[in-house]
Amino acid sequence: MRKDDIMELGAYFKSIIDQDRAAVVICSLDHKIIYMNPAAAANYHKYGGAELLGKSLLDCHGAHSNERIKEVVAWFAKSEENNLIYTSHNEKQNKDVYMVALRDADKKLIGYYEKHEYRNKENMEKYHMTSKSEV
Repeated sequence: MRKDDIMELGAYFKSIIDQDRAAVVICSLDHKIIYMNPAAAANYHKYGGAELLGKSLLDCHGAHSNERIKEVVAWFAKSEENNLIYTSHNEKQNKDVYMVALRDADKKLIGYYEKHEYRNKENMEKYHMTSKSEV
């Protein structure tokens, strides 16, 4: 794959994350928040939303959670096969939460993100083509 093709593919990947309805917060290995998709900015609005970019994720959690985050990142670093760990279930929102390792082309650990998987049945009508602005 050519470098230009890879750069163009990056735009597609960003768009995929931007369109996801689940919050996506990407952190560097020093726990700095380097990206939040629109759903994350909205979801974490009361904590600062998009203004959290550049801040430490550890400032958003208590001591116990911070230790768990560090423990998981250390586990990711132990093996290139350690890439996903289940961290919690949110009963109120009926979702499972995972931490996911991010790796470069050489499988070197470069960061991590939190993945939310909602368990609610979709209530949107199949192929109902109405945009938010038309509602």
